[in-house]
Amino acid sequence: MCARDIFVVVDRFSKLAHFIPCHKVNDASNIVKLFFRDVVKLHGLPKSIVSDRDTKFLSHFWRVLWSRLGTKLLFSTTCHPQTDGQTEVVNRSLSTMLRAVLKGNHKYWDEYLPHIEFSYNRIVHKTTNISPFEAVYGFNPLTPLDLIPLPNVNHFIHKEGTSRADFVRKLHEKIKTHIQMQNEKYAQSNNKGKRPMIFEEGDWVWFHLRKERFPHQRKSKLSPRGDGPFQVLQRINDNADRLDLPSDYGVTLLLM
Repeated sequence: MCARDIFVVVDRFSKLAHFIPCHKVNDASNIVKLFFRDVVKLHGLPKSIVSDRDTKFLSHFWRVLWSRLGTKLLFSTTCHPQTDGQTEVVNRSLSTMLRAVLKGNHKYWDEYLPHIEFSYNRIVHKTTNISPFEAVYGFNPLTPLDLIPLPNVNHFIHKEGTSRADFVRKLHEKIKTHIQMQNEKYAQSNNKGKRPMIFEEGDWVWFHLRKERFPHQRKSKLSPRGDGPFQVLQRINDNADRLDLPSDYGVTLLLM
């Protein structure tokens, strides 16, 4: 059966991405198999995983498995978009690359994914100032165009003649500096003109429901963008409130 969806995995540090064909109906156990087959075998177990609040990633199986493997699970929230913003940016780039390659021929789109993944990981990333491949391996893999002349062996050797370990360490320090600088720029840009919204008990609020988390309330793309108003029953902290929601929503605590 041909895949219809893409499981996107992005490394927060190097920005290296993997694009894995899958089906939305795959349960958590199948997603784990894909993750081990395409990610863990290359990079080992992650220290932490940031994901959206899809039912697969909230399942008991998913939580127990990663807890026993020592991996910390983090989930994106509306008040902290940076937790999944990186993947959203990659998704937009992936969509653009797919459209450019397929040119309307959508039947065998999944066969192009390995080539698109390679191309994406070889492009210089704005945040790190180098390509994901270079961040992980210390150099960019060869492409067919690189094979036309003889490879320049000196390109793969650190100019100062230091050890490979020192070279990688300095490279990672450079990446960290670029990431910190870009994060500061993003924070200044995103927070410009914004003021914190803190709600008190008795306030009435509107919020946006994600379609994958609330499929029955979000059946149509033409539905209103906001849902509510609903009354705040209890303030948990600056980012979480307990709301008076109808029972069919299945939740009362919201992170806002």
